[in-house]
Amino acid sequence: MASGDVFDLIVIGSGPGGYVAAVRAAQLGLKTAVVERDPAGCGGTCLQRGCIPTKALLHTADLLEDFRRAKEFGISADNVALDFAAVMQRKERIVRRLSRGIETYLFKKNNIAFFKGLGRLDGPRTVVVSDGAVETRLAARQILLATGSRPKALPQIPLDGRHVVTSDEMLSLSSVPRRLAVLGAGAVGVEFASIFGRFGSEVTLIELLPHVLPLEDQEISQEAAKLLARHMTIHTGAKAQSARVQNEAVEVVFGAADGQEQRLEADLLLVAVGRGPVTDGLGLETTRVSLERGYVRVSPALETDEPGIYAIGDVIAIEGRAHPQLAHVASHEGMAVAERVAGKLNEPINYDQVPSATYASPEVASVGLSEAEATKRGHDVRIGRFPFGALAKPRILGHDSGFVKVVADAKYGEVLGIHMIGPHVTDMIAEACVALRLETTARDLAATIHPHPTLSEALMQAAEAVYGMAIDA
Repeated sequence: MASGDVFDLIVIGSGPGGYVAAVRAAQLGLKTAVVERDPAGCGGTCLQRGCIPTKALLHTADLLEDFRRAKEFGISADNVALDFAAVMQRKERIVRRLSRGIETYLFKKNNIAFFKGLGRLDGPRTVVVSDGAVETRLAARQILLATGSRPKALPQIPLDGRHVVTSDEMLSLSSVPRRLAVLGAGAVGVEFASIFGRFGSEVTLIELLPHVLPLEDQEISQEAAKLLARHMTIHTGAKAQSARVQNEAVEVVFGAADGQEQRLEADLLLVAVGRGPVTDGLGLETTRVSLERGYVRVSPALETDEPGIYAIGDVIAIEGRAHPQLAHVASHEGMAVAERVAGKLNEPINYDQVPSATYASPEVASVGLSEAEATKRGHDVRIGRFPFGALAKPRILGHDSGFVKVVADAKYGEVLGIHMIGPHVTDMIAEACVALRLETTARDLAATIHPHPTLSEALMQAAEAVYGMAIDA
């Protein structure tokens, strides 16, 4: 079966990169279509099995943690208990509503054609959509690949989907495991460890590198390890060697940092060691699109080796640099491609200004260069730090651990990076993003009047601390 329409842009994938690209393209007057193969609906990994469902669980964990401390706030809340089935049902309601909103509201509002099924390329200007029974051929002037990623496995740790699982299966559990082992202390591993550690699991977190959240500034990672240890046991510099399922339990063997072999038994092992690109079934071989380490290779303009075919998000490798696998990066890349296809001028994405956020207890967020990276790039740096515990608002909230760190250039005072660990910093980081985009100096931040009492005062005083002038510390 063939469609007689010729689309200006066909987007394969409806995650936070794909659907955002489609909406922006339609807003700019392009005739746009989206193809999605996930039977669960629109939204991609972020909405269906990633960002959104995990944050729903994390919010419950945050509430549970506060309810357990209710007496500190003058509230009687005896016999607080977790109803895990209700927690999971709420998570599903949120996901379903948001997913339906993309298809039934955003796509219809913007006159975007939506095709359910597996989309594959048949040459550089044709997309074939198969729903298992019928094939539809779609013609396109331009194509955007936004197929995302899936969890990686380790060759020495076979997955079985029941006792040894990925983040996908964690979001479908029917009960809280009594003992949970987590391989990988990046954002995904830390968030699940933080969720289930507060839900009541005995959690052990195992990380190959010397620090948890190893992509963060080292001081932030060290503070995170100290605060996370309230809810779990952490092993860093530890290499997983094997996992064996026996009698409904998993025996995990790993080499500890001291070189000794250690064994632990868990009811569930989560493998959270990263994500790999989804390119299977895309028909790339019918085009000049090429792969780099399994990822779709693109130019800084996000165009593949086949002119007129673009790619964004977790599926890509950009020439000469690491690419962050983050939903908000994919969204901005999608908008950039839509604008280019529509003939609009836009500036290249500055990947040094991409914020990261880990929604654990404590929260961690950052943007810009770490102290080590700034020094490596030749900057003479000045550092300002300010603890949340010195402010009124964190004390009022009952969450006063952590600090804000500002990395600034010593000569001109330009802010190079801002790093935070503590309450609600995943929201606070937005101000830091604006500061970097506008090439703000530490003096500018310090001179910006912040309302009192707020958490954001910590950023103002960290900027003051760059010059040794913080008031409250």
